[in-house]
Amino acid sequence: MKVLQISKYYYPYIGGVEQVANDCATALSSVEDVEQKVFCFNDKKVNEVSEVNGVEVIRAKTFAKIASQPISFSYGKMLKKCFKEFEPDVVIFHHPNPFAAMYLLRCLKKRPNCKLVVYWHLDITKQKILGKLFVGQTNALLKRASKIIATSPNYIEGSKSLPFFREKCIVIPNCVTKEHTTATEEVVARANEIKNQNEGKKILFAVGRHVPYKGMEYLVDASKFLSDKFKVFIGGSGELTESLIKKAENDEKVVFTGRLSEVDIKAYMLACDVFCFPSITKNEAFGIALAEAMAFEKPAVTFTIEGSGVNYVNLNGVTGIEVENGNVEEYAKAITLLANDEELCRKYGKAAKERVEENFTFNTFKANLTQLINQLT
Repeated sequence: MKVLQISKYYYPYIGGVEQVANDCATALSSVEDVEQKVFCFNDKKVNEVSEVNGVEVIRAKTFAKIASQPISFSYGKMLKKCFKEFEPDVVIFHHPNPFAAMYLLRCLKKRPNCKLVVYWHLDITKQKILGKLFVGQTNALLKRASKIIATSPNYIEGSKSLPFFREKCIVIPNCVTKEHTTATEEVVARANEIKNQNEGKKILFAVGRHVPYKGMEYLVDASKFLSDKFKVFIGGSGELTESLIKKAENDEKVVFTGRLSEVDIKAYMLACDVFCFPSITKNEAFGIALAEAMAFEKPAVTFTIEGSGVNYVNLNGVTGIEVENGNVEEYAKAITLLANDEELCRKYGKAAKERVEENFTFNTFKANLTQLINQLT
């Protein structure tokens, strides 16, 4: 069977969708009689064909980006050539990617027997006008699809489009890998260093891009309601970094670490008492970093996000605490409750790790995806 994945970008480009696409390729690479390729945009201005972990990756050069969407003059021609030469039996299309969807639908018209799997990562919510413009195209994709993958049952119910195609939808949760959740000797040593440097403090950790939907400003505001026994470490960077630093300039509890290495991310997760995941919109469809922290037995504090998988990953009163969206005072109260109750912290942390091991491992992801592909043959 020939499987073609179509993603916006692909590894080594780092992003949530790109990580899932890479997980798909890794999972399928060990399946007998599956030949696969990946087609995507290139973040460089050059057409390129390379091999990544044994999988051929075709990248179309871009000349511009409009509303987060790469634009390419060569994309359509290259995709058409790929279909003609590779003749895929199954296409896994990572949504949203409207420019690519336009050309994909054209190619599929000439291959009526090709199965289409739409991997629904999220609705188009930020670009409201563009989202309305692409309603027809989105419906055409979903009608053509044999199956639609959602990363949580919450997103099926909360989506504007998926409830109309519920019979095609299946849930395949995202996964965390052992690589990202294993505490090596180096990680343990770094975690102990962080603890020693903050002796007597309750350590809070959050990590992610500094963009509006990640809600880091809400964590900064929540810190104002916390006592001086806390230390709040915020990792990552982005368009809001400067404004976040300014917002926190009179709060000595808050420390911005900048972009962190993989070792440091794991070390902070291991060292922290509570993991903070303050995302506020369903642009945060799942929360891989959240699941990774849970794998380190850390209780999490999240906001209620209607239609998001965040509240599917972190279960309120089981693996952590969920509070009213945007309510920073309640967010601070939840953090304080966990920090003051070591037994509750351990209870939620243990349940968090168990939830990850039962639902969000790579082996579970691989089994789910393989079963789907086999059903399509």
